[in-house]
Amino acid sequence: MIEPNRCNCGALRKASRRMSQFYDAALEASGLRSTQFAILAEINRRGDAAPSIGQLADALVMDQSTVGQNLRPLQRDGLVVLEQDEADRRSRRVKLTPTGSARLDAARPLWREAQEKFETEFGAAAAAELRSVLAGIARNTSLVVEEKA
Repeated sequence: MIEPNRCNCGALRKASRRMSQFYDAALEASGLRSTQFAILAEINRRGDAAPSIGQLADALVMDQSTVGQNLRPLQRDGLVVLEQDEADRRSRRVKLTPTGSARLDAARPLWREAQEKFETEFGAAAAAELRSVLAGIARNTSLVVEEKA
């Protein structure tokens, strides 16, 4: 029998769902969900170096098919465009549109407000420590399971 609250995965998933609900509610007025905000912010962070879907997946610690699914509504709403990579015609690059950039800009103050509220509730030092621990987990490639063909 597994001891209650001993499962690291379960604890992380519960916390992740709670944080997603919190940020989704905070971003609601922008029309973006937290995952969409993260995708747009990552594309924007790269500036003119539009990432491939694979690069975006690696940066967000997602698989490529999930990134593709998450890009569809952003494409549909005109927030991103996918363009064929000039160097590798099999690859597509993801670019933020002016509409996507404006939506991201509108969402940033809402995101900052959520950040500040979380840090007030949880404590700035504890929040920074939490981000550090979670970043360490995300970087730990020994936890990666190879995809089955």
